[in-house]
Amino acid sequence: MNAEQLRETLRSELAASNPPPPPSTTVALGAGRRALLRRRAVWACTGSAATVLAIAAVAALPGLASQGPAGEVYRPAAAGPQSIPQPSTTSTAGPHPSPTQPWPTGPDGQPQEDRTARAGTRYDQGAKLLEQILAVVPPGYTAPENPPADQAPLREHQAQFEDRVNGVDVWSYLSSVTLAEGKRQGNLLVEVHTAGNELPTEPCALAQRFWGMKGECQAVTAGARKVGVVVRPTGDDRFDQWAAYRHPDGVVVFVAQSRGSNGGATELPKLPFSVEQLAALATDDRFHLE
Repeated sequence: MNAEQLRETLRSELAASNPPPPPSTTVALGAGRRALLRRRAVWACTGSAATVLAIAAVAALPGLASQGPAGEVYRPAAAGPQSIPQPSTTSTAGPHPSPTQPWPTGPDGQPQEDRTARAGTRYDQGAKLLEQILAVVPPGYTAPENPPADQAPLREHQAQFEDRVNGVDVWSYLSSVTLAEGKRQGNLLVEVHTAGNELPTEPCALAQRFWGMKGECQAVTAGARKVGVVVRPTGDDRFDQWAAYRHPDGVVVFVAQSRGSNGGATELPKLPFSVEQLAALATDDRFHLE
């Protein structure tokens, strides 16, 4: 490649790497990377001698070069995108929304820092869910509050923004308690997804969406309602059983139980609720939160 060909190549590359502003930061990032790869390929093909000619050629193009303090010639780098979308994660409800959408507004009138509500109405709903779980602790069991120093909290609650579907904010509320029978400990957890979520309607398909866990599912009748209950998990033992119910207005409730909790030394001899009782809990109106 001679000097004239090299100049023509560089002019083409410079033109190609400076298109009109792209419509999104994702496109800008991709275009910038492609342009960088093209420029690297050109420099690699010309060799060290051609590099000297290339510098001179760029310097000869008006407005494209300037001198550094030691006299070296360089072309200022183009401005990069202002922000890069973060990768989305997944939850029970599926993919989380793109962070290009603003987080919901908190009680201070400002967008939240992340998905979790730490104050306000949504936070209060998560706390209310914990109160409702404590109200259904079965006879013979307690729900201790203070864990030993080496254990996780024995009671927890959280409110989390899940998605924005057709302009509607979808939230999930999660609360769990440790159930104790003497020195033996198990766990009870309830997770609620507000109306507008895109979770399945069929009971067992819904149950199989809980935390991505799979298992042997039964459609159980609780009153006049059909509930999906996984009675035996396959390949994931975080919970022994869980039930799933979608209310007519779209609110989804998951109730899960396990014989072991928080790494305790002993497990409960049996699960606190029968399959039928677990299904009934999933339809309990006290867990129907907005």
